[in-house]
Amino acid sequence: MIHFLLAIIVSATIDSTTIAIGDQTDMKLQATYAPGERVALPIYGETLIQGIEVVDRTVIDTTQLQSGQTQITQYLTLTSFKDSLFYIEPIPFVSGEDTFWSEPLSLNVVQPFRIDTADKAITDIKDIQKAPIWWWGILRWILLGIGVAGIGIGVYFLIRYLKRKQNGEMTAEASEPLRPAEEVALEKLEKIRLEKIWQNGKVKEYHTELTDVVREYIARRFDVRSGEKTSDETLRAMKQILKDQRALFDSLHRMLQLADLVKFAKWTTTPSENENCLQSAYDFVQQTTPVSEEPQEHNKNERL
Repeated sequence: MIHFLLAIIVSATIDSTTIAIGDQTDMKLQATYAPGERVALPIYGETLIQGIEVVDRTVIDTTQLQSGQTQITQYLTLTSFKDSLFYIEPIPFVSGEDTFWSEPLSLNVVQPFRIDTADKAITDIKDIQKAPIWWWGILRWILLGIGVAGIGIGVYFLIRYLKRKQNGEMTAEASEPLRPAEEVALEKLEKIRLEKIWQNGKVKEYHTELTDVVREYIARRFDVRSGEKTSDETLRAMKQILKDQRALFDSLHRMLQLADLVKFAKWTTTPSENENCLQSAYDFVQQTTPVSEEPQEHNKNERL
């Protein structure tokens, strides 16, 4: 079923040359041609020939062979509802002004069962078939429903948790006065000093706790969200605030920079550097604590 001429090979084949009425079979149309050539496959509508219907077709597939040739392939799905032996004439393939023909084909369509025509009743060509159950589709919808329900439950409990936490914080704030920022910071720094964790090899943890205390103090004292900023961003904000306290700013700069080196660059610090950072934190809190006016008022009353 192959026609060869020059650099073009065309063929037409049928998977099954005998089918029952209503069954289907595939016909393959294929052309192979050398570089520089072009071949067009034949185009069919709903009928191949009278009595044979085209129920489906694939898109034309183009493949480059190792020999450098190009091969194009298309499949036509055929069926017939007539008990007969069909002769399919050679199929034309067009290349420029030339036409190439495949070998002729035949398709034998048979009646698989005997039809009783005594009562002239209408008979189906096939038995009634049950549609298969699409288990994957059912399972997919079940899983989708479970997922949506799970997300809804999760959101519900998250909202409840956030509301309870907010209410709890508001209750705590209402019941207890907020302690001064410097009092909290100095208390935490003293705890760090007494724990002496850097002496036990926990240098990274030491500098992390130390800078966390300073950042929390900065956030409360100067309304700078240091916990959400990098060290450079924090320093840029504090530079304007401490413009009249250059030495204090430089000390803060060295402390945050050294902490970043320890945390992110695995920098090895000396004991004196660790102690200086703690002292810098004490100095920063103490020197930025507002001076109380109560003693002045007291002296004024005494003078009166």
